[in-house]
Amino acid sequence: MPLWSSDDELFALARRELFTAVVGDCLDHMGLRRQFLPPVFSPLRDDMVAVGRAMPVLETDVYDAASITGGPAGDADLKKAFGLLFRALDDLRPNEIYLCTGSSPRYALWGELMSLRAMKCGAAGAVVDGFSRDTPGILNLGFPTFSHGRYAQDQGVRGKVVDWRVPLEFANGARVEPGDIVFADLDGVLIVPAAAAEEAFTRAIEKVRGEKLVRDAIEQGMSTVQAFETFGIM
Repeated sequence: MPLWSSDDELFALARRELFTAVVGDCLDHMGLRRQFLPPVFSPLRDDMVAVGRAMPVLETDVYDAASITGGPAGDADLKKAFGLLFRALDDLRPNEIYLCTGSSPRYALWGELMSLRAMKCGAAGAVVDGFSRDTPGILNLGFPTFSHGRYAQDQGVRGKVVDWRVPLEFANGARVEPGDIVFADLDGVLIVPAAAAEEAFTRAIEKVRGEKLVRDAIEQGMSTVQAFETFGIM
């Protein structure tokens, strides 16, 4: 039986007891070895943690506001500045994380008003494969935001959202599907496939509770060799 009965319970448990490194180690042992996004992502504040279901968003570069004239259905919003961004943002659900990639790092993909709307939707955070801006406002809101860094240049005439709730792949080969679990902290952004989540988090909880025993033993003078032989954890 799992130690949780809902996403709310799992995510609270992860924030309380876990960190990305231990869950990533467990995924490695499960044969899932490309689950961290590239190491360029960092939180706007060191203590920010985000855990939730992925709401993947696909962004593309444009060179003027009307660069994309619409898809097969002639979607009028694709002709506008920002493309489908506002529709994607409004589609966020409780415990979801806005996860965006696809564009070049020439402009900011996230800001204060987006954070405010995401919070009103009950979202758990934002992870953008590029820059964020309006940093003081986001920090004042306390909304967990992970990006490449801070850069004020706007996406309005430079980028558009062209789709959302679609599979994405990042530069290092990490893939994400809608509904996968995103776990982000100071050490990185980890993607836990939905099908592997119960096993990965169960293993991680067992490992981190075992590591506390190892820590206590080392503090009491046990060598690392003895600790690993005794507990099988290091």
